[in-house]
Amino acid sequence: MVNIMSEALENKSILLIISGGIAAYKSLELIRLLRKSGATVRCILTQGGSQFVTPFSVSALSEHPVYSDLWSLKDESEMGHIRLSREADLIVIAPASANIIAKMAHGLADDLASTTLLAANKPILIAPAMNVAMWHNPATQHNIKTLTDRGIRFIGPDEGAMACGEFGLGRMSEPEDIFKAIQSFFFDRPLKGLKAIITSGPTFEAIDPVRFLGNRSSGKQGHAIASALEKAGAHVTLISGPVSIPAPANVTTIAVESAQDMLKACEAALPADIAICAAAVSDWRALEPQASKIKKSGTPPALNLIENPDILQTLSKHSKRPHLVVGFAAETENLMDNARAKLIKKSCDWILANDVAAHAIFGSDETHLHLICTNNAQDWGVMSKTNAANRLTQEIISHFG
Repeated sequence: MVNIMSEALENKSILLIISGGIAAYKSLELIRLLRKSGATVRCILTQGGSQFVTPFSVSALSEHPVYSDLWSLKDESEMGHIRLSREADLIVIAPASANIIAKMAHGLADDLASTTLLAANKPILIAPAMNVAMWHNPATQHNIKTLTDRGIRFIGPDEGAMACGEFGLGRMSEPEDIFKAIQSFFFDRPLKGLKAIITSGPTFEAIDPVRFLGNRSSGKQGHAIASALEKAGAHVTLISGPVSIPAPANVTTIAVESAQDMLKACEAALPADIAICAAAVSDWRALEPQASKIKKSGTPPALNLIENPDILQTLSKHSKRPHLVVGFAAETENLMDNARAKLIKKSCDWILANDVAAHAIFGSDETHLHLICTNNAQDWGVMSKTNAANRLTQEIISHFG
């Protein structure tokens, strides 16, 4: 029999949210396993959850008061919803009903559990539990994708017989499996202790107060890389130009606009072990941006441009150079030749090259990358940007392994 206590959780604080569902009884065993391993466990019991387990049982096992009422002055004075999330190392929702998953996906905050989750700035692990039809419902699947894209972690559900008599996906994972997933979060993170800087999105270079030089980058690839590295344990600083997508969860995100601002933020984030320059930085900026809007005069205005700083090259040659520096080469022709030339010119370690002819990559959810190093090249083929980020993360893990 495998010893699931092989990695103790001493000095780890878990906030366990127990929502409605017959699987709530399994949460009691999860609390027992966590406490036996040395973790501090505080619990929020939703109104639905209290229909299946009692506050007394939860409190007795966790050895802490149970929190349930957003409007309780006693609860708020002892441990408010902000502190509940701030003082946890990991938030676990087990069981997670379709309702609480939907609330999270849509940012609702109408009780203590959902308010705490909306205010949370800590990693979240969800163990879904619901009827098979509810799990497969397109609304639930859309909510799951939304949360996954935000960096929320999931375990399960499992397949099996349900209390309603039906069979299929929807059973909450067993307490032992959830406990192992919690251990994995703390201990099986191969990039733990490493610091990464990621640039993402476009830069906007002001011409006047309303116009700018920019490009079509959406930031999807850089943001996906930041999320993947964070899940592997790295401490990630994401420096992003103007994008419309949300920042990844559990990542330090710095919003910038211009290339000069992005470079300053990168240098301020040094030293680092890893730097990945996924941003599509504008090559030029206006030499003298106008203080007021340029008016039409019948003649196009002369636009004097100056070259922007080269962020990738600067980091590659910096006195605090990261151990691994990775750049991107977005090309419209001669993809491999241009990418190899860039690898040499920028003095970086790896280049990820993609063909952006006809804007096939910018804004898309898919990409086609080639990883180019000094001595070899890999064609990764067409894949989602999330999978590309995971593939890059695995290459980085191998590099540091």
